[in-house]
Amino acid sequence: MADIRLIVGLGNPGPEYENTRHNAGEWFLNQLADTYNAPLKPETKFFGKTARITVAGKDIRLLYPTTFMNKSGQAVAALANFYRIEPEQILVAFDELDLPPGVAKYKVGGSSSQNGVRDIVAKMGNNKNFLRLRIGIGHPGHKSRVTGHVLGKPPAEEKAAIESAIDEAVRCTEILLKEDLKQAQNRLHSHKG
Repeated sequence: MADIRLIVGLGNPGPEYENTRHNAGEWFLNQLADTYNAPLKPETKFFGKTARITVAGKDIRLLYPTTFMNKSGQAVAALANFYRIEPEQILVAFDELDLPPGVAKYKVGGSSSQNGVRDIVAKMGNNKNFLRLRIGIGHPGHKSRVTGHVLGKPPAEEKAAIESAIDEAVRCTEILLKEDLKQAQNRLHSHKG
């Protein structure tokens, strides 16, 4: 059984960012919270919105940092330190340029060019060993177009593909929590939205 005690969904705060590709991690977290009927509530000491769910008898915290993306580590470190949660017990969901829309993958550790992930690594004492849920948003083709792509709203067909991957990721996260990472990966990594 995967010992996950904190699930984080990354995004930028505010209505102007809500439907942008960069908030795919938040979309995932919102759907997970809805699935478990656990509304996220603002919690100033954790710089975000939080909820608690119980899966397979385990108490799990949900966190959406309401800081900007590049300061996500502030919220994650505050909550993890308060509840004595180790980096290895954290799952962070975020948008991934290197995967196409409709694809989501789990990955443990490693480097990332995603600003929120980089800040979490920095604020967690440079420990990279947390689990990541990479939600594909596709790459615009040239690095000069990345910012506009990430902060842009996906067209309907693309959004449907991203939502399909998130839907499957929510189901696979339940498998992850009840069984193990291998089982969850096998199922999620074969999904094409």
